[in-house]
Amino acid sequence: MAEPSKVIHIRNVGHEIAESDLLQLLQPFGLVSKIVMLRAKNQALLQMEDIHASVSALQYYSSVQPSVRGRNVYMQFSSHQELTTDQSSHGRNSDQVFKLLFSITRAKKLWKHLVLCILSELQVHYNNDRSRDFTNPSLPTEQRPRTSQQQGYPDPASLYAFQQPGASYAQMGRAAMIAAAFGGTLPHGVTGTNERCTLIVSNLNTDKIDEDKLFNLFSLYGNIVRIKILRNKPDHALVEMADGLQAELAVHYLKGAILFGKKLEVNYSKYPNITPAPDAHDYLNSSLNRFNSNVVKNYRHCCSPTKMIHISALPQEVSEEAILNHVSEHGSVINTKLFEVNGKRQALVMFETEEEATEALVSKHASSLEGNTIRISFSQMQSI
Repeated sequence: MAEPSKVIHIRNVGHEIAESDLLQLLQPFGLVSKIVMLRAKNQALLQMEDIHASVSALQYYSSVQPSVRGRNVYMQFSSHQELTTDQSSHGRNSDQVFKLLFSITRAKKLWKHLVLCILSELQVHYNNDRSRDFTNPSLPTEQRPRTSQQQGYPDPASLYAFQQPGASYAQMGRAAMIAAAFGGTLPHGVTGTNERCTLIVSNLNTDKIDEDKLFNLFSLYGNIVRIKILRNKPDHALVEMADGLQAELAVHYLKGAILFGKKLEVNYSKYPNITPAPDAHDYLNSSLNRFNSNVVKNYRHCCSPTKMIHISALPQEVSEEAILNHVSEHGSVINTKLFEVNGKRQALVMFETEEEATEALVSKHASSLEGNTIRISFSQMQSI
């Protein structure tokens, strides 16, 4: 198998398959920066913006057969680490290459512009073939004045709320956007329709748990509003998440997880939210909420606890020994790997058990290592 690369090689690309069809296959995993159609060979090369996106795509398509217009296509890492201008010119004139790369660059700029607008406020006034509010089906079909939507967390579904070539994501609902982030379908057992945002977490280890450790764990699945450990039941806590879908993901992935020697029970609470109070920790405006940015990527990385953690935001001169010293108190480390992506130092650390990796994550996420506030998540890789 070829070494991981940002460039993905696709075979069996028939003449009926357009560039937009291939973009539809790979855009849920990240931005596509370059594309080369090798028509004479029925092949194509697509370069993702970073290697994590290409790895995620091939991990997904290793278990799901990709098909375009009724034809199976086959993907693997390319032997090229980057696509050069000469390679991009293969089989087409330079004007065509310029138009294609210009359109991709323009799309990326449009994406960023849309995100900035969405984070401010998104207003949908009516439901028809040009706009739709999936959370409010009672809106009129004809244009007439309507008060602005209640402000709150941005709906990531709107990241795809514009027409792309091939009409792949137009008018997608929130659940459909998450399905795209997961590679085409929601995880088995996740409906995407839950509206309850507050969870009750029980069977906590009262000697070791606190609100920040719960935040570090539950923020893997969505933004956290508040967390409250119950005074009369100190092994119980309420966790309010930004929306029902994120709460559903947390229930799906964390129910039965082992934390500090205890098997977690995670269920929906009867309370719709946590009332602000001195004993309720507020995380609404925390910069550590993971879904403030890179929304699609964060959904794509959702998973149950694994034996391996991924550490980012590391100091440039950090050593494997320093990383080991920082996390090894939480369990037996089997293997480590220190590497660099786009000039940024990152690491993988594999523990002997999922419980040890979970303890390291909740204890050391957002901790300081040689002056840097590091970030930790679970990795879905099986080995280093």
